[in-house]
Amino acid sequence: MSALNQGVGSLIIRLALGLIFFIHGLQKFQGGLDNTAGFFESLGIPGIMGYVVATIELVGGILLIVGLGTRWIGAAFTVIMLVAIFTVKLQMGFAGGYEFEIALAAMSLYLVVSGGADYSLDRILFRRGRAAQQ
Repeated sequence: MSALNQGVGSLIIRLALGLIFFIHGLQKFQGGLDNTAGFFESLGIPGIMGYVVATIELVGGILLIVGLGTRWIGAAFTVIMLVAIFTVKLQMGFAGGYEFEIALAAMSLYLVVSGGADYSLDRILFRRGRAAQQ
């Protein structure tokens, strides 16, 4: 696979993941953060984490779309998805349960490993990525 194709592939994953998490975070804000906090508490997770997760999803989604802090946001999204799987989705089984979260975690982890820095602010501001290394 050429570096160009890999860069475009990373861009597609970064944009899709950013959009998905941005919308999920936005829904948490629109639905009321107190409701999200209450849901977290019902799972035995401190309610404050509902605010933290909603903010990471909303702001992290925007940051991924523009390509800023890609590895850090990918790592945060990976952790969020793993917690979601093991606290809520695991008991539902794979189909109709946690398959979506596994896909999002895998995409997030890909960005942690690859950096997804081509066509991003990370690359422009910090000269990271394959194109900067050549």
